[in-house]
Amino acid sequence: MLDAIRWDTDLIRRYDLAGPRYTSYPTAVQFNSQVGTFDLFHALRDSRKAQRPLSLYVHVPFCANICYYCACNKVITKDRGRAQPYLQRLEQEIQLIACHLESTQKVEQLHFGGGTPTFLSHDELRQLMAHLRKHFNLLDDDSGDYGIEIDPREADWSTMGLLRELGFNRVSIGLQDLDPAVQRAVNRLQSLEETRAVIDAARTLQFRSINIDLIYGLPKQTPENFARTVDEVISLQPDRLSVFNYAHLPERFMPQRRINSHELPSPAQKLEMLQRTIEQLTAAGYRYIGMDHFALPDDELAIAQEEQTLQRNFQGYTTHGHCDLIGLGVSAISQIGDLYCQNNSDLNQYQNTLAAAQLATSRGLVCNADDRLRRAVIQQLICNFSLEFAEIEQAFNIDFQGYFGALWPQLQGMANDGLISLERERIEVLPAGRLLVRSVCMVFDAYLEQQNRQRFSRVI
Repeated sequence: MLDAIRWDTDLIRRYDLAGPRYTSYPTAVQFNSQVGTFDLFHALRDSRKAQRPLSLYVHVPFCANICYYCACNKVITKDRGRAQPYLQRLEQEIQLIACHLESTQKVEQLHFGGGTPTFLSHDELRQLMAHLRKHFNLLDDDSGDYGIEIDPREADWSTMGLLRELGFNRVSIGLQDLDPAVQRAVNRLQSLEETRAVIDAARTLQFRSINIDLIYGLPKQTPENFARTVDEVISLQPDRLSVFNYAHLPERFMPQRRINSHELPSPAQKLEMLQRTIEQLTAAGYRYIGMDHFALPDDELAIAQEEQTLQRNFQGYTTHGHCDLIGLGVSAISQIGDLYCQNNSDLNQYQNTLAAAQLATSRGLVCNADDRLRRAVIQQLICNFSLEFAEIEQAFNIDFQGYFGALWPQLQGMANDGLISLERERIEVLPAGRLLVRSVCMVFDAYLEQQNRQRFSRVI
């Protein structure tokens, strides 16, 4: 079965390296300031000519409270009044982008992320969705994948009712851990009852999919108390789960400096947490999709992986990788054809640039032929756990073994270790290698040796 995983502690210790999560290739580390609004307009024109469907990502950066582990782009404030000036600039950006696209380009996917999207008031959420519908071709028949990230402390039944009315049909719920001692250590007190209330509302209101996020490796976590959290989460029966490895990088993310590093679990304890979690989720019927994602067998991600149509982009694993991704808001990233571009990550600069009627594109990258080839290889490995050389050779007019000849000793070493099966026609990531698929992908990353590995989390 595709979801079979074999736990091999020795292999994990050897290949548990720091490396990219490959939500893109090349990764955002390669973005540079040579890419700007002219490149974005050019890419939007190509999207319009090709009539490609769209995926919209909207970033709402505000949070009322800080979570010490968080590495997201966010603004911590109790002042709800800060949302309105941001929305004014966001609506300007929506208008400026949309005028370069066709109204016939359907928005198959929409995602509100943050921050905390429900930091916005009900009127502000209505205002924003009305503006998106005015300028983009949002679907009205509930057939699109329209999702929003939910903090159960910032949502209730009326909020969930509003979101369903506005067209959202998927929710992703931040939970992380249910143990009160762990919650206090990361400044996120959130009860099981609060979480269950939001999930009950989502089910009653017929949201199509519920995802729950967990993090292992937080302060005061133990294999025993995290296993209890996982059992409670399984009882909630989410359609999907994301089980993230906490990367403690206080030199890069200031809130993490409030975490007592002496309270962090040891590497051995983290491995035990992950191993137990996999056992618990597998026993409960969840399939391992890859990286840190699990889904029920009838979920669209699991079906897409079975049919080998699963893809990966800045929103993680997706069934909409064929869409052009338009990122809206501070720090948001777009992927349009061969262009990656990112908005300014500073809220004031983002707002000031749009106040001057200019888009806030600050950096990016245009993929070259080698980038496109390696991107296809990495996508196949990370989504399907296999790679057929003939498909790559036909798509890019190359001889696979000739093009990647210098990598063969590394691949052969992985084959000897049991991570992969290396044949004349294909690579297959074996059950013992599936948790380490990032390490396999890293072999094909042409930029990795130039990069500071400390920028990345470890594989496990």
